Amino acid sequence: MIETQETAGQLLRQWRGRRRLSQLDLSAEAGISQRHLSFVESGRARPSREMVMRLCEQLDVPLRERNAVLVAAGHAPHYPQHPLDAPALSPAQTVIGQILQGHLPHPALAVNRYWELQAANAAIFALLDDVAPHLLEGTVNVLRLSMHPEGLAPRIVNFAEWRAYVLARLLHEVDQTADPRLLALHTELVALPAPAHSQAMQPSPANPTQIAVPLKLKSRHGPLTFLGTTTVFGTAVDVTLSEVAIEAFFPADPETAAAMTRLISEAG
Repeated sequence: MIETQETAGQLLRQWRGRRRLSQLDLSAEAGISQRHLSFVESGRARPSREMVMRLCEQLDVPLRERNAVLVAAGHAPHYPQHPLDAPALSPAQTVIGQILQGHLPHPALAVNRYWELQAANAAIFALLDDVAPHLLEGTVNVLRLSMHPEGLAPRIVNFAEWRAYVLARLLHEVDQTADPRLLALHTELVALPAPAHSQAMQPSPANPTQIAVPLKLKSRHGPLTFLGTTTVFGTAVDVTLSEVAIEAFFPADPETAAAMTRLISEAG
């Protein structure tokens, strides 16, 4: 069976639909006529490189997918893509390392688009001493690690709330990127069994004044409560770097701060 490749116009129309924009809205924002946009989407007009870039910018298409639209239009990719450990990304590697180390004694890690671990500080590993070894072998998926019954899930006190937050965030990323791998990850996580202590619990009702969902963990030094923040490279022009996120966890109370200091001290 022969698969037909989608045209640039079809891809742009799909992105316009995901962003819930009409042709009139997008044409006005991009500074082109609605008629010309209609011709591009229908395949009656082949978009120039500049037109593809302008429309993708207005549609906030991720860099990886912008390259795909360019290729579909018959143009070369615009954004380079290097492995994170490539010499070209050495300055970014240094910055990521400094951020992770500077966050000690509290946990921080860097992940790619698919939530695969790229780097972490010592505080992260200090919290993983009872995780099943197979979850830490090869490419480590951070979301799978947190929600797997042999991972952190049994130690997450507010698992139902955390699970609802993680799945909602992941579903938003699926919507933003249209990446089938992220959708497959979401499907996998939904199917994971919940730990026994959370099966009778329901996520707390949405609180309009709550700005973050805490992560509450059991530890040998007592309960730990963290608030997380996400840092991305907003001006990145490399595909890989544009998809890197740094997840940093801050202590939500003095007891957690003191416990993390002890854990890091014990880890040497």
